[in-house]
Amino acid sequence: MSESKAEQATLILGDSQYQLPIVEGSEHERAIDIRTLRDRTGYITLDPGYGNSGSCESAITFIDGEQGILRYRGIPIEQFAGSPTFTDVAWLLIFGELPTPAEYEEFSADLTRFANLDEGMKHQFEGFPRTAPPMAILSAMINALSCFHPELHELEDLTQFRHAAARLISKIRTIAAYAFRKSRGLPYIYPDPSLKYVPNFMHMMFSQPYKQYICPQLVREALNLILILHADHEQNCSTSTVRMVGSSGANLFASCAAGVCALWGPLHGGANVEVLTMLEQIHAGNMTPEEYVKLAKDKDSKVRLMGFGHRVYKNFDPRARMLASVAERLLPQLSGDDPLLEIARRLEEIALSDPYFIERKLYPNVDFYSGIILRAIGIPTNMFTVIFAIGRLPGWIAHWWEHDQTQRNKIARPRQIYVGETLRDYVPKERRG
Repeated sequence: MSESKAEQATLILGDSQYQLPIVEGSEHERAIDIRTLRDRTGYITLDPGYGNSGSCESAITFIDGEQGILRYRGIPIEQFAGSPTFTDVAWLLIFGELPTPAEYEEFSADLTRFANLDEGMKHQFEGFPRTAPPMAILSAMINALSCFHPELHELEDLTQFRHAAARLISKIRTIAAYAFRKSRGLPYIYPDPSLKYVPNFMHMMFSQPYKQYICPQLVREALNLILILHADHEQNCSTSTVRMVGSSGANLFASCAAGVCALWGPLHGGANVEVLTMLEQIHAGNMTPEEYVKLAKDKDSKVRLMGFGHRVYKNFDPRARMLASVAERLLPQLSGDDPLLEIARRLEEIALSDPYFIERKLYPNVDFYSGIILRAIGIPTNMFTVIFAIGRLPGWIAHWWEHDQTQRNKIARPRQIYVGETLRDYVPKERRG
């Protein structure tokens, strides 16, 4: 970040003028620095939803929503469509550079070594009913991890932090798989140290004591890409939650557990479930995509076209393009002629050619295809947001550490504009009408 001494913003309040610094990021994003505003003027800014407020300076992820650009540590997201693995990208986000071969091997070994849960944690799973939402279990068990690894509460150096990060990224798969199997009444499957990150997760999800699940290469590539594309997305609701909780001095486990809770909301992590529900409703109701789009455009209709548009992107979501390509290769092999894919294709064609959607810049987003792919792989819908959380965890860890290492960090404490009752007296109970 640079601060321009030559250019400043002038704020006029009544007869007074105040000069506020202009700051510029490395990609020429510009902001008015209002850190001293209340002290100097007595005023605060009001920005519900924080859509126009920068909460931090970050070097992790860059988004240009108008141009449809997403970069991790400067690398365009499109360049992760080939050989990189989720492990590769996790290291990049957390530590700032792609790992050397030695760093990659050591980190991979840590992910393998830390995959098992303490046997005492299995009793924690037994306390949940079979109908418990997997996201509730995930949040609770990440918090429980801190009880079994108290030595990682205070991370005093980079080595300790690396081990804490590896433990979380490794164990979240095991927790997720155990939560799934708990919901099905199935026995827990231990991690297999001979398997890489994604195949090991699929093994814990779908193997049986008498038959091991062998992850097909195309499934491995597809799930790797889904995790990579969800690994970070700047200051979204869950990431901002992790940073805010961490700003209080809360440990990494507690902060990431809070991120899971924020992601659980249907407006954040549950969007691909809504897309799949929409496609299934269209198919089950023998409705054409054209008829559904017509309803979605009707102001008096409650029908919504899910998976289109984004709070940040005002252009095509680059992640959606990448997943569309994966869906085209994966689904014919796993699902044959999938009617939901045909409906999705047609909805996309209509939306991209209809002036109604073009004028409103409602392009397909990452959720539009991710649900179809996860369904084809065999992931049930109640696990979709859990998969999102596994993918987003490296981003949460990176942001927690970045905030922790910032010299000027302080506890997050937004202001408010009070609109309640003015001063009044307490009325004793016997005098209340």
